[in-house]
Amino acid sequence: MSIAQIAQGAVPDVARRGASKDWMLVVALVVFGLIVIAALLGPWIAPYDANELYVGPVNGAPSLAHPFGTDDVGRDILSRVLVGAAPSVFAPILVVVFSTLFGVVLAVTGAWFGGWVSGGIARLIDVIFAIPGLVISVLAVAIFGKGLIAPIVALSIAYIPVVARLSHTAASRELGKPYIAALRVQGVSSLAICFRHLVPAMIPVVAAQMAVGFGYAMLDLAAISFLGLGQQPPAPDWGSMIASGQSSMLAGAPEQSVFPAILVVATVLTVGIIGAKVTLWAEEKER
Repeated sequence: MSIAQIAQGAVPDVARRGASKDWMLVVALVVFGLIVIAALLGPWIAPYDANELYVGPVNGAPSLAHPFGTDDVGRDILSRVLVGAAPSVFAPILVVVFSTLFGVVLAVTGAWFGGWVSGGIARLIDVIFAIPGLVISVLAVAIFGKGLIAPIVALSIAYIPVVARLSHTAASRELGKPYIAALRVQGVSSLAICFRHLVPAMIPVVAAQMAVGFGYAMLDLAAISFLGLGQQPPAPDWGSMIASGQSSMLAGAPEQSVFPAILVVATVLTVGIIGAKVTLWAEEKER
């Protein structure tokens, strides 16, 4: 079975069969599903107004009224975690989607045309790759102001080289296969070959890179918010909550930082596990 066939239907089938036998994947899917539901419904299922002051004691311990406790100004931490889930989860997804889209386009273009086109794209990628994504994000915030939009755009650009390099290797390998030559001989257009055969065949590689990229994007965006350059108070996100809880940790009340930190780690781990498992099954099916 070719990679193209895997991409067009075998991966979901393999994933469904394997999921019933792999408890780690089942747990990862359940946890990530709950996190996504929380991100979608956070403002509606939060027990309190996320920004309401003194709904409970200052730096209150977890209780029935406040399962995650309260922060340094008496706000309910569970409510803030739920409301802050949306920017914390969906901002990295936007970074991954944009960087993957442009990275794959550059990779396929370079692999298809080769020559000076491939060389020019490679030089452009090298220039972007030389600047760390976090540095680009800080510069973008300095130019365009604080918030999530500038970091999302900056990280999307910064992650393009990684996606493009891996995708270029996969595209070049696929273009060397006999069925691509047969399609060319039959007179199939370049666009049809690329979009109907080449790009679908690259899905396992791209999916794995998206899972890895999501983890890096989430950590980078959390770091940006931790520095006070991302989501601005009083609107919560997990990175800014970790930062604002530093003083409370010294006072013996770590809940404000610990719970969002646990969620960041859990989200990154679950997405990484899902991406790794699906990729392994795709490779096994191809063999």
